[in-house]
Amino acid sequence: MKLILTAVVSSFLTYLLMAWAPMPETVKLENARVRVKEVTYAPGVARERYIRPTDQVIVFLDEPKYERIDSATKERTVRERKTGDVIWHDKGEDAPVLRNLGTKPFRTLVIELK
Repeated sequence: MKLILTAVVSSFLTYLLMAWAPMPETVKLENARVRVKEVTYAPGVARERYIRPTDQVIVFLDEPKYERIDSATKERTVRERKTGDVIWHDKGEDAPVLRNLGTKPFRTLVIELK
């Protein structure tokens, strides 16, 4: 019984820490013209809203299913991407809250043009 309780508490604490942790990012390349980051989205964890500081190309390295919450209307939409999908975002654009709906982390490459 004590082992089961320990496992449950440990799992719960891990979930709480993941839910409050920022998206892990690893800079893969940076120079005067571009910065390339690999960003990992843990299951159930929300990426907070921000305003895009640069033009961005985003390449999906995995096949995610995620929820997008529109900053103005609060409308929730579910999106799915394929490995290799590429999207563009303009500097100054609103980057809304995103939440990974899958059971596994997914990764993107965020290419920021300076």
